[in-house]
Amino acid sequence: MNRSEPNVTDMPIWFWLLIAAVLLSQSAWLFIDARKRESYPWLWGLWGLIQFPMPLLVYAVVVRKAFRRSRK
Repeated sequence: MNRSEPNVTDMPIWFWLLIAAVLLSQSAWLFIDARKRESYPWLWGLWGLIQFPMPLLVYAVVVRKAFRRSRK
């Protein structure tokens, strides 16, 4: 067996806890903010649990419209 490739079981526990914390906090923020804006909170919350950082970027563009000009 070639030991040059990292294995999932070789990762330290703090690494997995960090990933879990990032995904949970991202999911919670997306769910709460989408619920305030009435924009499919369960979709954003679930998507935030499985991937990082793509849901945040898509949410910023689609729901929050962060990259569009504000009208004066």
